[in-house]
Amino acid sequence: MIRYRNIHKAFDVPVLRGVDLEVESGEMFALFGPSGTGKSVLLKTTIALITPDVGDVEVDGLSVHFGGRRALEEVRRKVGFVFQNAALFDSLNVFENVAMGIPESQLAGIGKGERASRVWRALELVNLEPLHVMEKLPAELSGGMKKRVGIARAIVGRPDMLLWDEPTTGLDPINTAAVERLITRLSRELEVTSLLVTHDVEGGLEICDRVAMLDGGRVRFCGTPSEFRASRDPVVQAFIDRAAAEAALDMVPETYD
Repeated sequence: MIRYRNIHKAFDVPVLRGVDLEVESGEMFALFGPSGTGKSVLLKTTIALITPDVGDVEVDGLSVHFGGRRALEEVRRKVGFVFQNAALFDSLNVFENVAMGIPESQLAGIGKGERASRVWRALELVNLEPLHVMEKLPAELSGGMKKRVGIARAIVGRPDMLLWDEPTTGLDPINTAAVERLITRLSRELEVTSLLVTHDVEGGLEICDRVAMLDGGRVRFCGTPSEFRASRDPVVQAFIDRAAAEAALDMVPETYD
């Protein structure tokens, strides 16, 4: 469903150094790696939010970077993108923010009633009560609610694929677990292919079919969660141990003098 072919990208210094990776149709796939190793950069090349210096991405057989405008438009109709910090428009209410996720090609064929119905359903799917939130501005929402609105915007266009860019960043452990359950349920119910960039290694291992790890701008590991845990690669093991230690620290409650 998604193929990354020899992806190179530099911002003053090299970030991606020849990434080859394939995500199969219908699977949930997690991408791990230390900070700054290019996980989010790779994800954004999928719909040409970032253009690689070398290489190409194929989505459902369409070339993202060499297929021309029509191919890119078709890819973007197939893909829903969940941004790291929700990326809501501050001046638009929840209804308007979610409706922005309906592609223009679909809007031309539906009326206001159908648009409202789609937004309503998308909000219900992410466990938000439409009547209570549709008129609210982003500033009136909690962090967890903003995340859910961002997810609703990604699914309202009925995509075939969902790309998740650090969807649990900034959330406490309880809300992190809730969002991960939501990711699992939506991926199954909507029958989509999901590619998840996450810093929550244990959560990703629990919910995904396969995982990959980037290190130094290259794919260091690709396989099942059980294979990842059992890897004898010292770099992989060091990353797992560090992630476990950081997760344990996150669980320690703050104390004050």
